[in-house]
Amino acid sequence: MSWGIDARRTLASPAPAPEGVRVDLSSDLSVGDRIKVLRESRGMSRPTLAQLCGRGPDWLKKIETGERELRNHELLLRLAAALQVHDLSVITGNDDGPAATVPLGRLNHPGMPAIWAAVMQRTMAPKAPRPFDPAILQGRVDQSWNLWHTSQHNRTEVGALLPDLIRDAEAAVRALDGADRRAALVALSDVYRLTGQATAYVAPAELAWVVADRALTAAQDADQPAAIAAAAWNMGNILRETAYPEEALRVVNEAADLIRPHLDSAPDDWRGIYGALQLHAAVTAARDGREGDAWRYWGNGDQVAKSLPASYVHPSTVFGRANVDFHEISVATDLRQARKAIGLADDVDPDTMPSIERRARLWVEVARGHLQRGESTAALKVMQMAHEIGAETVSYTPSARHVAAELWRTAPRAMRREAGQLAEKVGVAVN
Repeated sequence: MSWGIDARRTLASPAPAPEGVRVDLSSDLSVGDRIKVLRESRGMSRPTLAQLCGRGPDWLKKIETGERELRNHELLLRLAAALQVHDLSVITGNDDGPAATVPLGRLNHPGMPAIWAAVMQRTMAPKAPRPFDPAILQGRVDQSWNLWHTSQHNRTEVGALLPDLIRDAEAAVRALDGADRRAALVALSDVYRLTGQATAYVAPAELAWVVADRALTAAQDADQPAAIAAAAWNMGNILRETAYPEEALRVVNEAADLIRPHLDSAPDDWRGIYGALQLHAAVTAARDGREGDAWRYWGNGDQVAKSLPASYVHPSTVFGRANVDFHEISVATDLRQARKAIGLADDVDPDTMPSIERRARLWVEVARGHLQRGESTAALKVMQMAHEIGAETVSYTPSARHVAAELWRTAPRAMRREAGQLAEKVGVAVN
């Protein structure tokens, strides 16, 4: 039997933005108008600029026409860098607050070159002569996923393991046959999913798409439904973060349809990945402003969690009771229901979540809710907690960087020093 999902997508390589073009902008222009004027003055098409920001042309069209508000500081920085604007106020029209210098370059991590080489320089050599045990390979992958969720410096520590894991998993697939090869393909898919997580927001767009596609292809070649669903969850992340919400929902819903008929007799991890797909869809719908769909998907995930043992946690997505509760806060925040999000956070015990990475992101969501309510002091204190829990999670997650940047720019005088210290730690304070 063949289990399949069609989720492949090809994106053209973006062209570099011309430098040195100067333009006079009227003070009464909106942010969208300013972006459009700057883009056109540099001779850039809308698809080109959108792709340089890791987004789709429809997203940029909505920004330029004022249909969608641009509140994400990280995306503002990406737009400014792509347009070769050195001062963010040129785009925002806001000269208040600290100097808003734009760092012209992508957010990066020192582990990326070695990971890039392992992924993009895949050998075409014949089968490796040495034997491989797929169970040992899968054990190494599982340990790496556990490290991802339990380390405060997960990108650095997991990133150091990935190059060898990628090469060994690729070699195992070439060397093995039959059931052993299918097991190795599942491990390879898991490796590429982990690579996608560990390089999110720091990898060039082409690597993110290659990794997501290879994870899905390996899972389909293994003909293993749970692995396909997990790879679809990963592909959905890429689609959502590049402003393709409809495609993201299509992929995760197709994956859910694939395994739903088998859930009654399936292992717990099949239900776990099914629940993770529901939570993914809930956040995707919430970010797209689809309140009814968002809460419906979240309710589906809630029902799955109730059907599993209370202590159950999916090994890679950490789906379980705690993650469902955490996602309820995320959905409320994305729907700008700040009062509800903060009220829910009051009833959550963060220690029930075994993932440090997910706990740090929880407090980022709570900080976002406080900012929506204009509660800067509470937002700062919560963000300090988030950074203490997972420093690299905060430093490399756009929503966290956005909160830190907002606090740095807008905090009251009495909080200015603390907000500046946080911004410096996160890496958003530039002079």
